[in-house]
Amino acid sequence: MSVLVLRLAGPMQSWGDGSRFLTRQTRKEPTKSGVVGLMASALGRARDESVEDLASLEFAVRVDKSGELVRDFHAARVRGQKNSMISNRYYLSDAVFVVALGGNDGLLADVASALVCPKWPLFLGRRSCPPDFPLVLGLHSESDDVRDVLRGVPWQAPEWYRQRHCPAELQLVCDGREGEVCEARADFPISFDFTKNRSYGMRPVFIDMIANPDFVDESHPNVDEHDPMDF
Repeated sequence: MSVLVLRLAGPMQSWGDGSRFLTRQTRKEPTKSGVVGLMASALGRARDESVEDLASLEFAVRVDKSGELVRDFHAARVRGQKNSMISNRYYLSDAVFVVALGGNDGLLADVASALVCPKWPLFLGRRSCPPDFPLVLGLHSESDDVRDVLRGVPWQAPEWYRQRHCPAELQLVCDGREGEVCEARADFPISFDFTKNRSYGMRPVFIDMIANPDFVDESHPNVDEHDPMDF
């Protein structure tokens, strides 16, 4: 068992798990179905191929920079109608997430290689949202616990953001485990096949706060620093 760590960042991301009709919402962090789709695209899997092995991987997300919610306004002309069809699509701007996937060593090694050299274009939830690089932060064979691995991965927020903000804790959103108080989300992918209707199942989601590995408490000065007035 291994843990694959990904960095999901880009100008725009959109992770919908229940959008319908003229309003396309986004969750505040990547969905499991969206990340499974990212991996399937990298591996070159067709929409009618099974993603059961990818969906079975344990999934956890650390929110390193939540980004800003933005709305994209669309107007489309419908043939035979006088009025345009208005739609709203929501995105996360300048967000940064660290994703950990735990499971079979061979499968995760194949996914890591495919994400570096993908067979099909990669996108962060929607085709208009390409990812920044690096995308793959590493494959950890020394641990099989996605949560423990995320506690040790360096904070991935950009330098300009780090100069203004340094939270002591970061949000963790992950697959729920037995005995935990969880919420249910309908983002467990069963099939991406358009011809048979895409289908999703429910999964338990556990939300917690974990320590920022790069947190520096500036309210307490470093006693080891040299004071030029200390004679």
